[in-house]
Formats: sequence, structure tokens, C-alpha cells
Amino acid sequence: MIQIESLTASLGDAPILNGIDAVLPRGALTALVGPNGAGKSTLLSVLGRLTPMTGGSVRLDGADLAQIPSRDLARRLSVLRQDTVIATRLTVEDLAGFGRYPHSQGRLTPEDRDIVRRCLALVDLEPLAGRHLDTLSGGQRQRALIAMALAQQTEVLLLDEPLNNLDLAHARRVMNVAAEEARAGKTVVVVLHDLTIAARFADHVVAMKDGRIHDAGPPPEVMSAASLGALYECKVEVHEIGGHRVVMPI
Repeated sequence: MIQIESLTASLGDAPILNGIDAVLPRGALTALVGPNGAGKSTLLSVLGRLTPMTGGSVRLDGADLAQIPSRDLARRLSVLRQDTVIATRLTVEDLAGFGRYPHSQGRLTPEDRDIVRRCLALVDLEPLAGRHLDTLSGGQRQRALIAMALAQQTEVLLLDEPLNNLDLAHARRVMNVAAEEARAGKTVVVVLHDLTIAARFADHVVAMKDGRIHDAGPPPEVMSAASLGALYECKVEVHEIGGHRVVMPI
């Protein structure tokens, strides 16, 4: 579980997060939603200790995030960023293997390699394990990065827009994997722009606007036409089809 209290953060001189209070539950998939510039990616970056907070606190299962040694944190928390830069001459398996570094320090054991193979299979990349990244499509590279985060095998999984470049089938596959990680008892936090996918897969939704929490709670409460209309400042319809909520701007 992640507990956030009075969190503030800035990029340069620009304040981005303004007094964030939230609880991201263990054993649940939390979707961070909201308009562009709401602070979703910055919040995820602060939680991953990639961007410093300027005030407030974050606690991971009761421990002050700022005080957890880096090596210990890497074994407890993994993060997929939007802007990850990768060496294109790496193979898919090499990249996913980097997720085992906190455990093996770069000397992969047979067990590490088995974990990597299983994570590649989860995102439908095992047949491409030996391919170099510069021979792949954007969606395939994105799935390789997701496999690297999964291979880290942490109790907290932070994914910033993991569905970028993914087709419909692979987007569903990745969200099913993320949901399964949550059901296994992990704290999973995903930044999403597709509100229908958020409504379908999330157990908990945190809606952000202007660096603050606009709304938070179970999807049926947060994903209402009134709440989403105020969040995005446009008219929104929410329909139920086949037992699932579908969100449409009008």
C-alpha cells in the first residue's frame, strides 16, 4: 500500500503537484486518469523516486519512501516511464534481463533467465527474444519494456501509459497481466487515457486535475458522467454494455 500525504512537487520553478492526499491500495489496480498536464506522470515519477518531492510524504507499507535504500527499493518497486531511452542494438531478452539487475547484479542465473522468459511470454514476445530492438515495431518495443518491469518482480508496479503504441489485442493482454499482478497481492498503479479501459480493469481510480486530486474511489463512483464531465470540462456519456462501462465524449 502507498500512502500519500500533502505531497507537492515542481519541475524547475513550476509547481506540478499541489497537496496530494491519496491511498493506493495493495492487491488492487489503481488507474490514474485526468486531462493532459494534470500531474499524473509527475506523481508516478515521484512515487518511483525519479522526481524529488518538495513537500509532504510518501509511505510504502508504512516505511518512508525517502528513507528506503536504493538497492532495497529496486527490489520492492519497479517503474515503466514514458520516456525510457534504450540502446537499439540490445536484444529483447537482454532488455528484459535488465529487470533482474537488482537481484543478480548483472550476472543472470538460470532462475533469472527463466523469469525473463516467462515475462516475455506474458506480453507475447517470447518468439522475438533474440531480435534486436531496432528491428521491432514501436508496440513491440513497448511490450519489451513492460516485460523488463515485470521481470523485476517487485511488490509495487508503476506503469506510465503502458498502452502507448499497442494494438487492441495487446492492450487487453497487458491490462490482463497488470490486473493479475494486482490479484497476486501487488500494488499496481497505471496511468491511462482510455477511460473505458480504466473502467473495465481498475479496482480503484484516482482522477487528477491541475495537480490535485479531483476524485478518488471505486470505478462506479468516479467514472460517472457528472464527475468525468467536470474533470475534462466537456460533456460525457457513460453507458453500460455487456456489464462494462463505456465512456464517450459528446
